[in-house]
Formats: sequence, structure tokens, C-alpha cells
Amino acid sequence: MSACKQCRYIVQTKDKVCPKCQGELSEKYSGMVVILDAERSEVAKIVEVNVVGSYAVKVR
Repeated sequence: MSACKQCRYIVQTKDKVCPKCQGELSEKYSGMVVILDAERSEVAKIVEVNVVGSYAVKVR
């Protein structure tokens, strides 16, 4: 799995480009947050995410 360096979206792909924002992907990330309801989630507001999906907490 890889995480985008710009939007922190986690994907399972061999590509080097994020399908969501076209940013660079990295295999070095820590932590994972899964957002199921972006509109009502307090966690989504804290990590500044407004789309359902899996996101890395920190990407290197």
C-alpha cells in the first residue's frame, strides 16, 4: 500500500501517482484513519478530510 504525499489518501496500486489528486505516492507512512462518514466525523474535521476513504496520519 502507498499513501499520497499531498492528500494522504491510501491506495493499493503499483502506480506512482495518486488517483485522487495526481500527487506523488510513498510507501513510507505511519498511522491510518478510516473515514466512513466525512460530513459528521469529528476525526475527518481534525485531519481535514471531506471524502470517504483511508488516509495516512503522516507520510514521509
